[in-house]
Amino acid sequence: MSRKSLHLANVGRITIGYHSVQVMYGCELRDDGSIGGYMQFGYDGKDFLALDTEHGVYYPVTDQAQISAQRVNSPEVREGERQKNYLENYCIESLREYIQYGKEELDRRVPPEVKVSDQKADGATKLLCQVYGFYPRDVDVNWKRDGIEFPSDEAKQVLPNTDGTYQITATVEVPPEEIDKYSCHVDHISLDKTLIVKWKPKSTPISGIVIGVIVILGVIGAGAGFGIWQNRSGGAITGSVRAAGTQANTGISLNLPGL
Repeated sequence: MSRKSLHLANVGRITIGYHSVQVMYGCELRDDGSIGGYMQFGYDGKDFLALDTEHGVYYPVTDQAQISAQRVNSPEVREGERQKNYLENYCIESLREYIQYGKEELDRRVPPEVKVSDQKADGATKLLCQVYGFYPRDVDVNWKRDGIEFPSDEAKQVLPNTDGTYQITATVEVPPEEIDKYSCHVDHISLDKTLIVKWKPKSTPISGIVIGVIVILGVIGAGAGFGIWQNRSGGAITGSVRAAGTQANTGISLNLPGL
């Protein structure tokens, strides 16, 4: 199994006149195959009795519960032994059935995508680490400065996506001159090792610059008139170039063999 432990739990409440009794119980199946369980009773919102699952007896949490503990642990009742048997057998078997039913979902793994960006407002520089598209929900996201963990400025909250995956954003305010010293560290069960992403400055695409230069040169070329004609008698090509907006006229004479 992928998780450290899986639980099957229940909570109940019984109202008796002006008083209420609460019961909470559940069982646990761990990755190493070991099991565990618990059962607790409350009275008017306060702890009252608890089950010692190792010995199968109830122990009082308050002085007022002494008499109740003696009664349920008596040889005639042995309520603790009965509940211990329930938690270790029926509850665990039910949990195993639920695990089998939901095995595909429990074993589902979707690695996170991580994006680090900067945000400037009111003279402050913040780094945002956006972690999204991961499953299951449990994830650990931290900022580190030169390898030392740095606390996030805002509470990190895991939010659901419409496709069943999750997302989380961690932010940290940084000095602008030290922005390249920070990195976002992401740990998730779908990853073989910690994913580390650093901030990268935005760069102007080289292709955009080249295209811009070509367009400018094209405009200049379109503004100039260029004529070439052949001098039939001498086999020469003569050209005239006139730049737009000027009165300059330059003659070009080229003698080409075979023409």
